[in-house]
Amino acid sequence: MSDANSALITRFYQAFQRLDAEAMVACYSDDIVFSDPAFGTLRGQDVGDMWRMLTTRAKDFSLTFDSVHADARGGSAHWVATYLFSQTGRTVVNDIQARFVIRDGLICQHDDSFDLWRWSRQALGTPGLLLGWSPLVRNKVRQQANKGLRAFQAR
Repeated sequence: MSDANSALITRFYQAFQRLDAEAMVACYSDDIVFSDPAFGTLRGQDVGDMWRMLTTRAKDFSLTFDSVHADARGGSAHWVATYLFSQTGRTVVNDIQARFVIRDGLICQHDDSFDLWRWSRQALGTPGLLLGWSPLVRNKVRQQANKGLRAFQAR
């Protein structure tokens, strides 16, 4: 089972490298729960739409992943995404640790963790450097991310 779960996680990131959101979403259960510092907690269709939005908008994108580990219940991986942040035109190198819960051969929980202050310094420049640690900026980033997702879903 751990080999199958490791292969599932690898398949997910290989699809991400190709910016193939549909192949990524195919690795998820219908009741997927996703969380990260930028979007907060998303569920079900919102998770798939987040990946569809991000892969569609990706500019100057590359992704590496390593340290894929899995057991019968889930797994983890380390990944680094490099891309152009569209709102500012600044390059971001986001270093992320992922944890997964896997049920019936599909990912049912996906938690990404990264340093939002580090991200905001790269994505936002001086405002991120000065205020990226603050709840005000963290909440604004989350509001903007979710506003973008809702606009993408409405199109």
